[in-house]
Amino acid sequence: MRGHMSEPYLSIVVPVFNEEESLPELLARLAAALQALTRSYEILLVNDGSRDGSLAILREAAAQDPHLIVIDFNRNYGQHSAIFAGFEAARGEIIVTLDADLQNPPEEIGKLVAKMEEGFDVVGSVRIKRQDPFFRRLASRLVNRVTSMATGVHLSDYGCMLRAYRSGVVKTLCQSKEISTFIPVLADMFAGRVTEVPVAHAERLKGQSKYSLWKLVRLQFDLMTSFSLWPLRTTMAVGVMTALASMVVALVLIAGRIIKGHEWAVSGVFTLFAVLFFFVGVLFFALGLLGEYVGRIYLEVRHRPRYVVRQVFRSGQDPR
Repeated sequence: MRGHMSEPYLSIVVPVFNEEESLPELLARLAAALQALTRSYEILLVNDGSRDGSLAILREAAAQDPHLIVIDFNRNYGQHSAIFAGFEAARGEIIVTLDADLQNPPEEIGKLVAKMEEGFDVVGSVRIKRQDPFFRRLASRLVNRVTSMATGVHLSDYGCMLRAYRSGVVKTLCQSKEISTFIPVLADMFAGRVTEVPVAHAERLKGQSKYSLWKLVRLQFDLMTSFSLWPLRTTMAVGVMTALASMVVALVLIAGRIIKGHEWAVSGVFTLFAVLFFFVGVLFFALGLLGEYVGRIYLEVRHRPRYVVRQVFRSGQDPR
């Protein structure tokens, strides 16, 4: 099956943030991999506020290759906003997302396309023989488990950006206007048939990872509060159990005062303080969690755009 000449069959969306060292190799390998598939295609490279020479490389490449379209943000908005910009501009029947760091080889795109042509709506990928450090793999495993429990969407590898989507699913994704979201989970909620395929994973040889420990923690919290009421319900359950525990402690203190007298009651003051501090901690945690949800509501009702596109570059434009 091939796309019409004016409408590409494949759209490849690549978010780019400070990847000047990887871009030349990425563009060469990506073009070779797509030409080998013998499908019409377009490559949408979204410059997410890069502060290095990434934009200059992208502009020059787009001026020379008619398959390339460069979308330039006015500042950094984050990986998922960049992907949404690519989704809204994509014209292909099958849209594939890919990181620019070459840890997911472009040569693996053919596996996803072949699986999509079997009739699936979304095809995810599972990284085999991951080349990340042990701590990163451990954190990823924990994120996968917690995300699966919190969202109810069961995937083997949430963190792998190499994924393929049917155009109908992407259109539905673009209609979802919430600010904080996680594309793999959201897409699986809208898709009919979903599967995963194993893909190779390479060591990052150039540049640095854009996901620090703090960003991973923040992403996990975004997932839990954007797709589920599970944190609120868990906090409520902890509150109920804490209230029951406090009643038991109060009864013990009262019984001890009656049975053993005033001196025992005085020695129990420290226990009372410990219990009180625990309750105060739980209360502040619950208030903070509730505030997080209220803050998200505030962000949503303002209806601000996810991103601002400064300029779009394509073949025929002066790269200077």
